Amino acid sequence: MINLLKTLFGFYSALVISVVIIICVPFYFLLFTTNIFGKRTPHAAHKISYGMAKTLFIFYLIKVKVKRKHNLKKEGVYIFVSNHTSLIDVPACALITPVTFRYLSKEELAKIPFFGYIVRKLYLTVDRKDEVSRAHSLEKMKQSLREGISIYLFPEGTRNKSGEPLKKFYDGAFKLSLETGIPLVPMTIRNSVNLLEGFKMKPGTLECFWNEPIYPRKEDSVESLKEIVRLVMLKDLSHQ
Repeated sequence: MINLLKTLFGFYSALVISVVIIICVPFYFLLFTTNIFGKRTPHAAHKISYGMAKTLFIFYLIKVKVKRKHNLKKEGVYIFVSNHTSLIDVPACALITPVTFRYLSKEELAKIPFFGYIVRKLYLTVDRKDEVSRAHSLEKMKQSLREGISIYLFPEGTRNKSGEPLKKFYDGAFKLSLETGIPLVPMTIRNSVNLLEGFKMKPGTLECFWNEPIYPRKEDSVESLKEIVRLVMLKDLSHQ
């Protein structure tokens, strides 16, 4: 019976997000095609994303609880890194992050008619199977940081379905931090997979833990930064 209710709630949630996307996509399209705000356009787009996320969680009956306050500057530039176990992680990050950022998205999404145009403007895209594309994505992320727009990455690459607290981290976020000097900011998400697993969903509380910015030092390496972030996230995931 419980599984049936979760499945029915999953169908309801899918309907909610479909309606919200249908309503918001035209606003994104007008924003990007007119470029009415010029250099402030990404910041305006972020406000739309925030509004979408807030609406989704209201209708999902999910409370997003920030367990530790951030110490981020509103106009600061950061490389955000989070663990990733379900699709609700994406709107959660948009809801609680106080600065404008760009996700690194799959290239496949950019090929969807009309919607793909929004994806290319809103995010940075990469074909993870193509080495040239991965290298190019690093340059695009550097350019975004130079423009004053932060980057948000899930270092596990895809959703963690392994049953382990964290999957192996990819190098991208840590290499980007070392090469630019921009700090990494870990944000740990807890209870995500318990609220949405596959197509089964239920109301509840999603917990988010901010951590202090980690500034790369001369003696740091990709592996040392990975280990620092991993330990921080593991500590938060075991938080009682």
